[in-house]
Amino acid sequence: MSAAPPPSGNFAYTTLITRASYLAGVIILASTLRKHGSQYPLIVFYPPSLAAPAVRALQSEAPKLNLILRECELLLPPSNVKTWLIAERFTDTWTKLRVFEAIEYDAICYLDADMAIFNKNMDSIFAHAADLPSDWIAANHACVCNKERDAWAPEEWREENCAYTPLSHPTALTQPTKATPESRPTYHLLNSGMFLYHPSQRLWDDMLHFFNTTPKLATFKFPDQDFLAEFFRNRWRSLGWQYNALKTMRYWHDAMWRDDEVVCLHYIVDKPWAGRVGEDGRAGYRGNDGETHRWWWNAWEEWVEAREKTGEDEVLGLVAKHVAKAKGEEYGEQDPDMLAIGAGVQAFAENKAPDEGTEKKSSGQENEKPANDGQATNEGAQRTGNGLLSKVERGHGPVVHPRGSSMMPP
Repeated sequence: MSAAPPPSGNFAYTTLITRASYLAGVIILASTLRKHGSQYPLIVFYPPSLAAPAVRALQSEAPKLNLILRECELLLPPSNVKTWLIAERFTDTWTKLRVFEAIEYDAICYLDADMAIFNKNMDSIFAHAADLPSDWIAANHACVCNKERDAWAPEEWREENCAYTPLSHPTALTQPTKATPESRPTYHLLNSGMFLYHPSQRLWDDMLHFFNTTPKLATFKFPDQDFLAEFFRNRWRSLGWQYNALKTMRYWHDAMWRDDEVVCLHYIVDKPWAGRVGEDGRAGYRGNDGETHRWWWNAWEEWVEAREKTGEDEVLGLVAKHVAKAKGEEYGEQDPDMLAIGAGVQAFAENKAPDEGTEKKSSGQENEKPANDGQATNEGAQRTGNGLLSKVERGHGPVVHPRGSSMMPP
């Protein structure tokens, strides 16, 4: 029996890129969407601070890969809110919320820039939009197994509390664990790498009001992910794992995982373009991701071959600058942003908030932490002509913040 045709409608995909180190990720995401037959555009949100060569590469690829480029201002919490994130690079991800501004579409599927499409057409995701309430999202659970017992993870992140643990093939594809008001707390956590939504001005306004007023903002370790889980609490529908297949699921949840059922693979933690697969077949920060990283590199080689055939040397050079070189090629100076997404990525996830009310044993003073070590602080901001707060933060260029409890402009 042939598969049902993908749904049609005023649909689109969105993604976000804030740093050139993710350029190859966006290109391969778009390339694999198109390879597997997607008929909908990928709207690429990017801030003015994105390096000009990266923008030029995206502009070159736009007509070939059905991209719509949309410049947007970075979004950060109000100036009086200090947040403590797992890693400094997550500061940029607040801006992911801006994809809800694309209100000209009936339904949108957001995809992280570290994803790629395999095996099947991703457009089938839009079938789930038909009966999705206008103020809900559809997404996948966060995997909370934490089998490597990372120190930053909450104590309750264990296999027995993971929404994927009870699942097995083939029912896991169509009968994911439901998040209900009575579910255990970890079942309410979602992974924000992929989500389906109905954009509207009302929804965007409601999100911004919550963003500007909730006292919980300072507690979110994964900015956009924790925000979405809280804002859409009891208003999100779980989807089959195949639409957001975390690469670690291949060996953490082998009872449900099947290689040929993967639709959208999510390269969490270290990124495949930041390191080549070793001669021994090993890749990834623990050496366990050789197979899935090989899939990405196969897609990369297909894109390179296609551009070489048409003599597009400029775009090849622009993108390849942010891709790990083959064995024997000259590396030159290492890009700090590339190091932050490479095999040593876990070293960049050691940020912890100080315990309030505690004192340093050596000096008797309150526990302090350098502002550039995971703390997102907006001190020293300057007023601009439009009344918004702005300043230049390390490596991000102009940043626009909300005005306390007021609304951010679209």
